[in-house]
Amino acid sequence: MASSQVWQRDALALSLIVVLTLLRSSVALSQPDLQIVDAERRIDLTSHIIKVFLTLKVKNTGTSSASQVLLAFPPYQVDNLALLKAAASVGKKKKKYPSLDVNPKFPDGPNGTKYFAIDLLKPLGSGESSTVEILYILTHLLEPFPAEISQSEHQLVYFRDSAVILSPYHINQQTTFLKLPSREVESYTIIEPTKLAGLELKYGPYEDRVPHSFSPIIVHFENDNHFAVVEELVREVEISHWGSVQVTEHYKLAHAGARHKGVFSRLEYQGRPSASGASSFQQLLARLPPKVHSVYFRDNIGNISSSHLRVDSRKSELEIEPRYPLFGGWKATFIIGYKLPLEDFLYESPDGRRYLNFTFGCPLIETSVDKLTIKVSLPEGSKDPSLVAPFPVKQHLETSYSYLDVVGRTVVVLQKENVVPDHNLPFQVYYKFNPIFMLAEPLMLVSTFFLLFAACIAYLHIDLSIRKDKTS
Repeated sequence: MASSQVWQRDALALSLIVVLTLLRSSVALSQPDLQIVDAERRIDLTSHIIKVFLTLKVKNTGTSSASQVLLAFPPYQVDNLALLKAAASVGKKKKKYPSLDVNPKFPDGPNGTKYFAIDLLKPLGSGESSTVEILYILTHLLEPFPAEISQSEHQLVYFRDSAVILSPYHINQQTTFLKLPSREVESYTIIEPTKLAGLELKYGPYEDRVPHSFSPIIVHFENDNHFAVVEELVREVEISHWGSVQVTEHYKLAHAGARHKGVFSRLEYQGRPSASGASSFQQLLARLPPKVHSVYFRDNIGNISSSHLRVDSRKSELEIEPRYPLFGGWKATFIIGYKLPLEDFLYESPDGRRYLNFTFGCPLIETSVDKLTIKVSLPEGSKDPSLVAPFPVKQHLETSYSYLDVVGRTVVVLQKENVVPDHNLPFQVYYKFNPIFMLAEPLMLVSTFFLLFAACIAYLHIDLSIRKDKTS
């Protein structure tokens, strides 16, 4: 009996601790008192990469200052969040947009809501207001329905979200605009006021929404744009101090749209290009660095000649065509290789270190990458490599061996998942290098040839014939 009372007392104490923790978390999230005076959200659904532009006018209605603004996401969006960045809107006539730091915030909110904290330029005093501009990009959120289509059918997709903005703050007024890729809209959820005009679907304005309001909507519309997704991309960048940077890119490309059903007819595809395979794609455009040369495009079979290269002093564009068009669910693997002049990408810092300045991301336009790996192979003898990247990436070091290497090359490996075109930003790899190591390979070649010639001369001057001994 006594043990039962002790167990009940412990259980009650534990329950009180949990409740107090939740109350403390709720108070921490709601303090200081902030309100969103006006919110405007614009969602671009013209591609399989969804871009959301959010403008928040925030006002401090409390007595204490506020240095952060919380941004809320439902769990299914956080799992597919590729990029999130914020900027402050400063000035009246000539506006400036200085960037703001964004970091995850714990604990989670109701129903698994995830929070991100935006650090303001300066604390927001009582009664003061500020405007924050937010951009976030989502991938793999458009759901093909039907999941399978024939060669002659158009692709329809579902988009799920909320008509009102999920937020931990009270929102006085808000409006959401959806930009659609076509006028063919099968259905959409109506939460008055709702208006469809041309390529734009408008939800709102809605007034006086309490914190954590959520009004689910589903929009079913036609989207025949190319759902090109690179499942895995490995970019190998090899630095040679003898004058070039060799780049080799290994692609595993897939069409992530509605799966193709039935038999593929090339005759119908070529005879009726506008009506057959509307959601398929056959051409891809890769934007390569300027002054590129020695370009090749091949797959497991061999070189593919269906490519066109345009080069000028500012950019290089490579149009490629895989051996067959890609329909929903189809995949293709290929390799793109090219060389770059060393002087345009390798520099020397004031402290004597050398560094490679290269572009992160995927050269193929309008594609997302599920898993990206960049391997920067430094010259043999390089020491103390370090990375400067514009966003967090996983990194580690490896060792590789190439021709005439003795101790091997240091390889800086960068990895990131869910990469979109907005990640195509420069990064730098710094390292120390002693110029004496540049003589290692020439001396090795000279020594090898010298030993070979010495062996040949010795062989020609040595008499190895067997003769009888005259004394016998």
